[in-house]
Amino acid sequence: MKLRMIGCSHHDTPLEIREQVAFSSEQLTPALVNYKERYPDTEAVLLSTCNRVELYCGSLESERLPSAQDLELFIADFHRISPKLVQENFKVRQDGPAVEHLFSVVSSIDSLVVGESQISAQVRSAYERSKAEGFAGPVMHSLFQHANQVSKRVTTETEIHRRRISVPSVAVSEVASEFYERFDDKKILVIGSGEMGVETLVYLIDAGAKNIDIVNRSYERALKVAEQFQLRAQPWDLLDALLVGADLVVSTTGAPEPIVTEVQLRQILSKRTRGNLLVLDLAVPRDFEPSIARLPSVYLYSVDDLQSVCQRNESFRRQQLPKARKIIDEEVQRIIADWNLRLSGDTIRALKEQAILIRDAELQRLMGKQPMKELSQEAHQEIQQAVDRVINKLLHGPLQSLREAPHEDHRESLASSIRRLFKLG
Repeated sequence: MKLRMIGCSHHDTPLEIREQVAFSSEQLTPALVNYKERYPDTEAVLLSTCNRVELYCGSLESERLPSAQDLELFIADFHRISPKLVQENFKVRQDGPAVEHLFSVVSSIDSLVVGESQISAQVRSAYERSKAEGFAGPVMHSLFQHANQVSKRVTTETEIHRRRISVPSVAVSEVASEFYERFDDKKILVIGSGEMGVETLVYLIDAGAKNIDIVNRSYERALKVAEQFQLRAQPWDLLDALLVGADLVVSTTGAPEPIVTEVQLRQILSKRTRGNLLVLDLAVPRDFEPSIARLPSVYLYSVDDLQSVCQRNESFRRQQLPKARKIIDEEVQRIIADWNLRLSGDTIRALKEQAILIRDAELQRLMGKQPMKELSQEAHQEIQQAVDRVINKLLHGPLQSLREAPHEDHRESLASSIRRLFKLG
């Protein structure tokens, strides 16, 4: 089995270039159809995310694979851009290095954020789409099924995915969860309905929070998010009253000035009957005046406080990289060995089948002649055994050399040579 891939990623390709070569969901099938028309005897899987574009091509015979230049031209033609642009920004890998790269990608150690969880599903989706539409065959099946196993091993045998590293996830899972043992009985206020606020809501709900109010300067935007999560939207002018009754506040607005001052919060605290107030200020610039941290019964965390936790967790994830790379190295060696053994087995089987067909045809021709019909059954058997011995002795040398090849590269070269010499197809 032979493999070649071409790809670019966030590591060395600027965003403005990645935007030009990315494939939208609507473009994926037409692109693969175009590829298949050019190279009908090969398989392909196309992976396109915000951080990478990669085309994996496979075949049972290396001669059928498109060259690196062919793949560069394919990408350029489809997007109607200069082939030179593709050549300067895309890397080409084949066989072992291509396998190792895919395993690194699916395990998220090649991601912009090490340990992020989305890439495994994206790789699996790319393969499933290609398989469903007839672009993936035995090579891609073997490769991507094995990639899925590698991803599972890295997930279960390392801790690369286990510590949160985004600000909203750290705010909920590490800071708020240490402050409160449970969230289902807490009254929570989320200020702001942008991307950060929505992400925080996801983590809060996952943690068991139920009593959540959302307030935003645009009530329509707050209402839209509240309906999405089946929560309550409140008008902006109720902010102070909502702070009076809150246990936990998460603030994520884009306001240029603080929306809650120390003087304002002092007045709010005088009306509170609940216990401590935990404030997670995820906004930049800050929504709560820093001096609020001095107030009794108020615990204020800014984005800088949370960012330090994120960095510590990211460092921990990176410490897991040697374990992950060891798993990947083991699995690369395993799949390459499997492929080489399969190639040897297929070659041995094809050579024997070809010999049997030739033997049967020649014996049928010989035994059909009149003088041969007069021979006894024992003589017929002796002739057939003699022919079998001749065939076995002729095949013994090539097959033994193939079985006893000391290295995988040598075995692969021998198998390819035997298939060409005997025209096994």
